[in-house]
Amino acid sequence: MPVPIIRQLKQWVLPCRTDGRPILLDAPPGTACPVVETMHGADAVLLVTEPTPFGLHDLRMAIEVARDELGLPVGVIINRDGIGDRGVDAYCASERIPVLMRILHDRRIAEAYSEGTPLIEAIPEYRDPFRDLYGSI
Repeated sequence: MPVPIIRQLKQWVLPCRTDGRPILLDAPPGTACPVVETMHGADAVLLVTEPTPFGLHDLRMAIEVARDELGLPVGVIINRDGIGDRGVDAYCASERIPVLMRILHDRRIAEAYSEGTPLIEAIPEYRDPFRDLYGSI
């Protein structure tokens, strides 16, 4: 029963936002109830997708919920950039959805993740792009 847990978490965490810094809530992929509840009441939604037809399909559904149903601004991160096709880029351009960051398809990322090493420690050249992403949020 994730929805009641998410609601309770938001009741505890969101009132604590007094310093102006964003609070980031992570949700599973897709558009199921836990995702919608996580989005509900948010200031914006940052969607992570892969540049594949399957990723584009899920991205369209998530944007429909976030932007069209909840009226939230959205931005996109393209993960595993370099695989698949340009469908996600074309869709984002046609819908005027900003692509805020790209994370290349890189075996070092998977290796670091499997060892529990944060990406910016394993591949320091991602530190500035993540800092820029945080600033844009």
